[in-house]
Amino acid sequence: MKNFAGKIAFITGGASGAGLGQAKVFSKAGMKVAIADVRQDALDKAIGEISAYSGCKTSDVLALNFDLTDRAAYAAAADKVEATFGGPPHLLIQTAGVNSFGPIEASTFDDFDWVVGVCFNAVVNGLLIFVPRMIKAYANKTEFHVATTSSMGAFMAGSGTGPYSAAKSAVNNLMYSYAEALKPYGASATVLCPGNINSNIGNAEKYRPAHLKNTGYHVSEGTMKHLNSVHATGIDPVELGEILKEAIENERIIVLPDHNTGEQRAAQLRGLNEQIEAYCLTGEERAAKMAELMKNFRPMPAGDDQDAPPPMMWTVPEGAEAFGQGRKDIEWLADSKKAK
Repeated sequence: MKNFAGKIAFITGGASGAGLGQAKVFSKAGMKVAIADVRQDALDKAIGEISAYSGCKTSDVLALNFDLTDRAAYAAAADKVEATFGGPPHLLIQTAGVNSFGPIEASTFDDFDWVVGVCFNAVVNGLLIFVPRMIKAYANKTEFHVATTSSMGAFMAGSGTGPYSAAKSAVNNLMYSYAEALKPYGASATVLCPGNINSNIGNAEKYRPAHLKNTGYHVSEGTMKHLNSVHATGIDPVELGEILKEAIENERIIVLPDHNTGEQRAAQLRGLNEQIEAYCLTGEERAAKMAELMKNFRPMPAGDDQDAPPPMMWTVPEGAEAFGQGRKDIEWLADSKKAK
């Protein structure tokens, strides 16, 4: 997909962070943009920000407040997009996401239902609701494309982010499948896998639904403050949006957004794959291989700061000392993994 002017984009999580950056970029490219979020105040603010950045009319931005895991509400939102802009989106970008940190063995059903619900099930909802409409309207007549914002966490084990890493791995595979499936219709798919974004995902726990509040993780204002300090150093959302735009224009299926060359990005991915390959080895062989890999491991820095330390090695602020730990009242959890 190379021509965006006059077309329609639908972006989840579009009221802030990466989604808002994408909305600004594609609005500036001439698209009418529908943004979805669960926070009305953020949606109201985003309309003005998008218009100010791109110079578009505010009527070219449609704000939709609904829960992405609610299929009936999602279908109603799709109807509203068509009624407002005259058709389904030519570009579907699913960026909404949530995360929480803690030992995977301390996870509750609520932890999985919340994180996997938003990060994977909602992506399925968007694809199943929108893609048939997009095919009917545009197949082999007009360019269209689907994209999802995943994570570098999709390529690695995440014992402290189990639900999130599992969901993102599933999202990646899903998008590879759609990239193949959409070929007969003249379309394709892209999965964006950033390492760190300057976003407010650190506050996600504040918006966890009341019926899914039973977490096995230690969560506090301090832990959220810590996450926000980490994400504040991430890639700028508009810059990330421009990277996604270039990827869509050039039919890239996987996007690893950093400041390295294409070959360096491929080398990073090979290194991550080697970690998975090490799981095939025996215990001693695996330990030796992992030690070797870690010597060469360099996390992707934020921006141009090549000397930036990996976020999780930064000083933990006061009040967040138990970041990534489980609740202290889980009696069977190892003491080393419990919040003190």
